[in-house]
Amino acid sequence: MMTDVRRRELFWFFAIALIVLGAGIGLRAPWPADEPRFVLVAKQMWDSGDWLFPHRGHELYADKPPLYFWLLGAAYAVVRDWTWAFLLPSLVAAMATLWLTYDLTRRLWSHRAGLWSAIAVLACVQFLYQAKRAQIDPTVVCFITLGVYGIARHVLLGPAWKWFWIGCFAAGLGVISKGVGFLALLALIPYALMRWRGWNGLADLGRGNALRWSGGALAFLAAIAVWFVPMIVTATTSGDPEHQAYVNELLYKQTATRYTSAWHHTQPFWYFLEVIAAYWLPFSLALPWLFPRWRDAFRAGDARVWLPLGWALLVLVFFSASPGKRDMYILPMLPMVAVAAGPYLEGVTASKWFRRILLALVVVLGIAFFGAGVAALQGDPSFEVKIEAERGLAPTSDTLWWLLAITGAAMLAVCVWWRRDALRASAVALSLLVVVLFSGTAVLLDAENSARAVMARGHALAGDATLGLVAWKEQNLLQAQGPVEEFGFRKPVDQQLRAGIAWMEAAPEKRRLFVQQDALDHCLVRERGQAVGTANRRTWWLFGADAIAPECRVSGH
Repeated sequence: MMTDVRRRELFWFFAIALIVLGAGIGLRAPWPADEPRFVLVAKQMWDSGDWLFPHRGHELYADKPPLYFWLLGAAYAVVRDWTWAFLLPSLVAAMATLWLTYDLTRRLWSHRAGLWSAIAVLACVQFLYQAKRAQIDPTVVCFITLGVYGIARHVLLGPAWKWFWIGCFAAGLGVISKGVGFLALLALIPYALMRWRGWNGLADLGRGNALRWSGGALAFLAAIAVWFVPMIVTATTSGDPEHQAYVNELLYKQTATRYTSAWHHTQPFWYFLEVIAAYWLPFSLALPWLFPRWRDAFRAGDARVWLPLGWALLVLVFFSASPGKRDMYILPMLPMVAVAAGPYLEGVTASKWFRRILLALVVVLGIAFFGAGVAALQGDPSFEVKIEAERGLAPTSDTLWWLLAITGAAMLAVCVWWRRDALRASAVALSLLVVVLFSGTAVLLDAENSARAVMARGHALAGDATLGLVAWKEQNLLQAQGPVEEFGFRKPVDQQLRAGIAWMEAAPEKRRLFVQQDALDHCLVRERGQAVGTANRRTWWLFGADAIAPECRVSGH
């Protein structure tokens, strides 16, 4: 039963989580990597009304299924402003993940255990960073967590067939978000092994339920069919070869080939152990204290601990077996590892050594930010010169360095003030760091990171002319002001440039080329162009038809 004290604790936890995760929303536009691409795809879906086949510019975009883009569109439908809308799906998904983590742990053990599990997830660096980005991962984590939650509600606390079917349906939604949503169904493997071995904590589901179990498969397939069936029907009946190419790219290259023969982000088998140690801080600090407790739970055959933990280990093995690895791949493990840690975290955090190590970590972070800020304010260290050059900051502006110095000083002051309460000091200092840093940098770096400033200047220089984008990135098309044209994204840069020159020659008074510096060759005379500026470490130029070299003119004169 939920008492007033528990309600207050729950309210304050989720209020703090909302502030921490929501800080910075509305203060910036999408930043690379990924954010401009996903928002551009969603915006083009909204503008065109084609919700089955995502596009990036003129080309079909087959790298990801469309559910996340639908969610971006739904957020825009509510607030009607892409600057506010594009981070809302990640925020909602993160908050939902925290609730699912809390609620499953509460049902398995207690309210306090549930709070500690949710705190462990919220405190994780990787979770915080991903939840504050417009990437697909927070949404996929939410669907996978809901999937395992539904299965666990059934096999550990059931029978609860409706929750089992909801879990399977959520796994299907995860598939049409990023393909790996099926991982939630792996929770049935440790359940089957534990039932065979007679472990404690499993629900009595009775016999003769084959039809109900098969309902899970139907729910899983039904969720996928929401998009897959109309997409396949359209692709096979439209007669459009691009639709068939889209199906082949999505179903084969971006799934099976990407897993078995990854062409980028190759890492050794043990890579994710390094990710857990570094990117799951400060939660990973508790692991040395948790391992003995998990060992004892294994010996006791406690399915409440080892069903979520066993599932997490299967996910770890699955991603470790692929040569292509990125740190966020294992983020879906985190909520269930936190569930398995929930009943022990209050005892772990009571350890003096744990508190000392945690406080030392926060102090080191405070010193690092304070020291970096002061060093930049006092001189011109190499990191200051590099960051200012890459992020378009004026060398005479010290706002960013004041922000770092003040943030670091505030963290250190908090640690001194609550030095006898390491948990409170760490929580306040880390919350302060996240809120101030993400909000401050959103304001200071947005013009450069989003390409908003360089696109505005390009439009101003071109006047009423249409900009033709060559060697463009998604943020350039997304932030374009006024009419634009593009000549393909995946097309080789030299082909884009030739197409752009022919396009500009067709109406030289009304068209200009907006070209990335790395794409320039002898066909455009740089001395006759205008340097527009930089964005995301790329330099951009504007050219009129008079800059076309004679030998490259399509008209021949």
